[in-house]
Amino acid sequence: MADSFRARLRAGDLLVGPMITLSSPEVAELMSELGCDWLFIDAEHTPMGPPEIQQIVRAAGSTPAVIRLASGEPTMIGKTLDTGAAGIIVAQVNSAEQAREIVDAARYAPAGKRGRGLARAHHYGLQMAEYSARANETVAVIVQAEHRDAVKEIRNIVKVEGLDGVLIGPYDLASSLGRTGEVDHPEVRAAIDAVRAACLEAKMPVGILGLTAEGLTPYIDQGFTLIIAGVDVLLLGESFRTLLRGVRRSS
Repeated sequence: MADSFRARLRAGDLLVGPMITLSSPEVAELMSELGCDWLFIDAEHTPMGPPEIQQIVRAAGSTPAVIRLASGEPTMIGKTLDTGAAGIIVAQVNSAEQAREIVDAARYAPAGKRGRGLARAHHYGLQMAEYSARANETVAVIVQAEHRDAVKEIRNIVKVEGLDGVLIGPYDLASSLGRTGEVDHPEVRAAIDAVRAACLEAKMPVGILGLTAEGLTPYIDQGFTLIIAGVDVLLLGESFRTLLRGVRRSS
């Protein structure tokens, strides 16, 4: 089996992990001990910045932590990867040009323009040469297709050299189609299928979020391999709500 998250992703391995939204190293550490393949760390919709990201990446240990960013701003990409993250996922990527700029920011020269500095990823400078030599081959770059414009451009996006995967964001995609919350609407389903088909045709790994095993199984059967299974706050909240209801019924 390939060692790096990127290698496993590109090989088509089924990679299952939870979404982490809490700025808690303990939550990341707990999830990493349950046998998941990776952790999806959401720095788009949470207050997390590089200091919190670094603590979570450290707590994840040997479990690859991949960070979702709100944009492809090069400085933020560099700071995020310098924490030792296994890769990035950039939200709302709607064109091949955007995807190229993101790949460029995540790769060291001559493949890109990522800056070099002393940080955790390089063992604070003690392994700068070793990390620099392998980073372009081991750091994963994934973009999110979550807008109708991305669906229109998906066949160009998947051709971008150095891009490692596409993650579909069904809820934002539904909203962009005027179907807010209707992720099972035929129009939304057709858009998801269009992205999936383009990715599979180009042999580009494709992923999606689901909240239950029953909901995710059909996607896996359709060729999705990058799987976000549940969200930390929902897993916590729903579990306790079920326990609370059970206790009250029995009292």
